Amino acid sequence: MSRPLRPLLLALGLAAALVAGVFARVDLRADMADLLPQGVSLSQRLVLDTLREGAAATLVLIGIEGAPEPVLARLARDLAARLTASGAFRLVADGGAGADPAALEQLFRYRYLLAPAPPAAFTAPGLHAALPGLVAGLGSSAAPLVKRYGLTDPPGVFAAVLGAWTGEGRLRQSGGAWFAPDRPADAPRALLLAQTAGGGLESGGAALATIRAAFAALAGGASPGHPRLLLAGPPVFAAEAAAAMRADAHRLTLISAVSVLALLLWRFRSPAVLAVVLIPLLASLAAAALAVQLAFGFVHVVTLGFGMTMLGVTVDYPVLLIGHRKQGEAQAGTLRRIGPAFSLAVLCAALGLTSMLGSAFPGLAQLGLFALAGVVTAAAVTRFALAPLIVAAGLAPVPLRAPERLLRIERLRRFRLWALVPAGAALGLLAGPHGLTLETDLARLSPVPPAALALDAELRAELGAPDMGEILLVPGPDLDSVLAAEEALMPRIAGLEAAGRIAPVTLAARLLPSQATQRARQAALPDAATLAAAMESAIAGTPFRAAAFAPFQADIAASRTLAPLRPQDLNPFLAARLAPLMLHVGPSGAGERWFGVIAPARAADGAVLAGALGATPGLMRLEVKASADALLAAYTAQAWRWLAAGGLAVLVALALFLRDPARIAGVLGAIAAAILLTLAALAAAGARLTLFHLVALQLMAGVGLDYALFFARRQLDTEERARTLSTLALCNAMTLATFGVLALSRTPVLRGIGATVAVGALAAMVFAFLFAGERPATISLSERTEDDPWPR
Repeated sequence: MSRPLRPLLLALGLAAALVAGVFARVDLRADMADLLPQGVSLSQRLVLDTLREGAAATLVLIGIEGAPEPVLARLARDLAARLTASGAFRLVADGGAGADPAALEQLFRYRYLLAPAPPAAFTAPGLHAALPGLVAGLGSSAAPLVKRYGLTDPPGVFAAVLGAWTGEGRLRQSGGAWFAPDRPADAPRALLLAQTAGGGLESGGAALATIRAAFAALAGGASPGHPRLLLAGPPVFAAEAAAAMRADAHRLTLISAVSVLALLLWRFRSPAVLAVVLIPLLASLAAAALAVQLAFGFVHVVTLGFGMTMLGVTVDYPVLLIGHRKQGEAQAGTLRRIGPAFSLAVLCAALGLTSMLGSAFPGLAQLGLFALAGVVTAAAVTRFALAPLIVAAGLAPVPLRAPERLLRIERLRRFRLWALVPAGAALGLLAGPHGLTLETDLARLSPVPPAALALDAELRAELGAPDMGEILLVPGPDLDSVLAAEEALMPRIAGLEAAGRIAPVTLAARLLPSQATQRARQAALPDAATLAAAMESAIAGTPFRAAAFAPFQADIAASRTLAPLRPQDLNPFLAARLAPLMLHVGPSGAGERWFGVIAPARAADGAVLAGALGATPGLMRLEVKASADALLAAYTAQAWRWLAAGGLAVLVALALFLRDPARIAGVLGAIAAAILLTLAALAAAGARLTLFHLVALQLMAGVGLDYALFFARRQLDTEERARTLSTLALCNAMTLATFGVLALSRTPVLRGIGATVAVGALAAMVFAFLFAGERPATISLSERTEDDPWPR
């Protein structure tokens, strides 16, 4: 190892150790809910709670097809059993009766409190009418079930309870499994519904891995046919989008790293320059992660991913230092020439990023702090730690053979006014009817392919799973009050269902009645003597003996003394089934509020329900999609206001440090023209402005300021001007190699950021050269002796 390189490699090792140490203690999280704001109004908080932990946000829709119906039924039953045993799901529903024996036992015990039974069901005629069915059942293959449930429940109340809790009335049942009701007989599809154990979108990847592994183990022995597994739902989309982003990141990072490496080796002809570039980058990553951990208590993986992309621009800092160093030059000489421009560029970048800290959107604020801490750290490491190491290692660019040839391009600055033409055209396009508008539709930001969305809609319709586009909320101070309020609405809802105006709706009160309703049903049950007399009369002339129905009579007697079943008393399996139908806002105790969720199975049913129930006092109609879109628009508009404040701070900094109206105008004109051209390119491509474009524009503006400020320096001689131009061209090429490749991503968000930064950086380079640099006629060789890069 060369002695001059030892300090450089030691610094690289220390930076790598620092990153490892920080990330060993950082709490990395992947739940998207952690990036969402809390909301200001009650409706905003309800929307965000619904998106985080609502029924639709935690459901995995499962289909199995491609085999005969008996095979599919067996697969569905076995898959449900494995998923339930895995512990990765709160609830797994497949139409079978044995998903959770303890849950079934609780439902059976409380059946006469949970479901209504007409008074005639306990009379002699009512009981007698049920006996022929029992006789037929005892003579069939279902005899064990009839003995267990039929003889102990002649009125058949348990079937109604089980139907409400499993939703079996919506679907066709065969072999103990659900099947899609309207598919061709030769193409059956078994259906299951699973609710992930993690709230919101968290744990989706692990849950999907569990499903796929269980299915692969089961389907390997299935025959005939080739069963196929279908998965849809928000957890599926989140996990698959994350997997696609990771795959893109690995592939594109490799391509961009190789491209940047090739550029650096070509310009500096030394592998040591790679260590120089990595040292501030690693230090900035460690500092950024530590700052976010201290401020927020965790670092989100999305912040880490986007933040590392933003910190990619810090690679320019060591390149600017090496690129401007003359062969054999001392540290002080290089810093004297570029120090003011370097410091002002870092200050402006920091001021621009500071604006993100004021965002009420936690994800944006966390990203702003990450980038700010990283940029400041990378600049400080480059300026104070890296500069002496560069001198010790003797790193400098390969001298240009003929700087005059490179500087011929300076003649283009004589025509800089012509550059106002594309900038003016861009402004005209943006001001016209086809200008850029804010994106307020969350669906358009989705990375989910159309085919996956179509499958989701198909499975959702077949299962009758809720589509949280619009919901009604029934308020109450506690759970029992909400259940009672829902019971008051049930007659009108049942009328709409019977008329076919809406699909069946699942309400919490249909699963668990209020305590008052349970007590009323208890009071309607016959006493022991009355029931015994009715039973004796009912079995007259039948093959049954009175002893066969002794358990039934004992259960009725026990039901008359049961304490009403409360939500907190439910079996965990049943509690998980009920939880998505209730929302809780506020701390427990004074000030807390509960809401019953009425989620229509079809998007069009929301308006019908709202029209029929609209006069109900306190009832809230919440259009989840519209409210979420409005929330996105509000936070995007707020982010633009903070961005404008950051731009104003940058303007003040430029005025204080440059103190030359012409140079200030040149720097600002270059950035403004680049932003206009970038926005016009987005508008021409049919894009709509999002929060992600804001992040990209922040990046582009920071890069463009570097270019403009270095061009705005008073260039000392021809060689210095050539060195500046070649160094900035190298920085621009590295930016294009990084973000141009990112524009090839399959993920719309990454593709949008990559294209925006690539177009903006290229435009910023051109406009900075034209507007910020001096015209050739004003450049004098007599300026060689000036040490001050800024005019006084």
